[in-house]
Amino acid sequence: MLTLTLTLASLASWYGIPYHGRRTASGEIYNMNAFTAAHRTLPFGTKVRVCNTSTKRCTNVVINDRGPFVHDRDIDLSRAAADAIGLRSMGVGQVTITTIR
Repeated sequence: MLTLTLTLASLASWYGIPYHGRRTASGEIYNMNAFTAAHRTLPFGTKVRVCNTSTKRCTNVVINDRGPFVHDRDIDLSRAAADAIGLRSMGVGQVTITTIR
């Protein structure tokens, strides 16, 4: 089976409360403490590595929701993922997104 790896330079944000506990577009319950993310087009279940270009910190997340719905952003991270890469205090930041499965 051929697997395509894709890396994109993107703008990321994060989301937490009031979405915590609500159903995501994939049908899962959103848990802001899990390592998940929302993306407009990547299939649900896709694993991606997100690296903050400012802090050089990276984490892996699973796509389980759709969004972000702000025109210049490409991915919305859970609060836990944003904390892991040092994005939460910034709110929005430049990242690279690499598919890993």
